[in-house]
Amino acid sequence: MSTMTATRDAQVSTPAAALSELIAGNKRFVHGSPRYGHDVTQAAATANQQKPHSLVFGCIDSRVPLEAIFDQSFGAIAVARSGAHVLDRSLIGSINFAVAELSVSLVLVVGHKRCGAVTATVEALRAGATVGGDVGYVGYLVDELAPAVREAGLEGEDATEKAIRINVSRTVERLRNVPGLAEEIAAGRVDVVGAVYDLDSGWVEFLP
Repeated sequence: MSTMTATRDAQVSTPAAALSELIAGNKRFVHGSPRYGHDVTQAAATANQQKPHSLVFGCIDSRVPLEAIFDQSFGAIAVARSGAHVLDRSLIGSINFAVAELSVSLVLVVGHKRCGAVTATVEALRAGATVGGDVGYVGYLVDELAPAVREAGLEGEDATEKAIRINVSRTVERLRNVPGLAEEIAAGRVDVVGAVYDLDSGWVEFLP
């Protein structure tokens, strides 16, 4: 184990410490002073084992590379992604695995501004699309995002941005009640937190 990895493991072992590490990494990223260059020597240092402090669950959007926006090196975070961070059984199982087997201290759900999947859902519902219809795999995303969009309301130019934040909060709440995760949260070993990434500034806003 490298000195850097050993130091990180000793310091990042609680939900609060993991969140602090991600906040600090995002600040380094925004200020143009990243610590990690992602070279092959860093990859080799973690090739035989991993002990990530966090599982970061985000959107598939190519503009939101999660390791980069939190300035995290190899082995520091586990990453799961789907369109608009929509949950299904495989993702819930993967997140549970990261908590149970990799001992992550934090599960962070990251939405982002101008999310295409949420925008498409807003437009579909405005057009009168029927949720639950036979609309294929993309339709599954629309069905899953529809409750957040309806809660945000379909009126106004900010409907999509409101829905993005609500969708993050809904995903957080759903994960907090997953069997296995719920018990770890109650014991104080894990926390689940939501955030929204700003595509223009690079800042990550952590939600209450």
